[in-house]
Amino acid sequence: MLSNSIRAATVATVLAVAAGSAPLPAHAASFDGPWSVVVVTRSGTCDPTYRYGLMIQGGRVTYLGGGSVSVSGSVSPSGAVRVSVSSGNQSASGSGQLSNGRGSGTWSGRSASGNCSGTWSASQG
Repeated sequence: MLSNSIRAATVATVLAVAAGSAPLPAHAASFDGPWSVVVVTRSGTCDPTYRYGLMIQGGRVTYLGGGSVSVSGSVSPSGAVRVSVSSGNQSASGSGQLSNGRGSGTWSGRSASGNCSGTWSASQG
């Protein structure tokens, strides 16, 4: 089962697009601010539902949960999202779209106990 920390980080980074270290265009900041994200497991042994509060600043996701979670990605100017998250032997990725203060997409992950996947939805504010 994916741990709460990897699932939380998946949610945090599901609001990101792999973009290397290049600066983000100014209009990527339209996604800045607090977000509430709900993650729902549709398949696998992960817990059924989680809700997390996140912050996006300068087009980059800030995960406030701490821990030993590695997150890569950023929000694209168009709101497209694609991310990678890892913690120990666990990993997860997600993709989707943000627009007009809302977002949704899918995620999948792997741990020692198996695979999980599902959907996520987000609202800004």
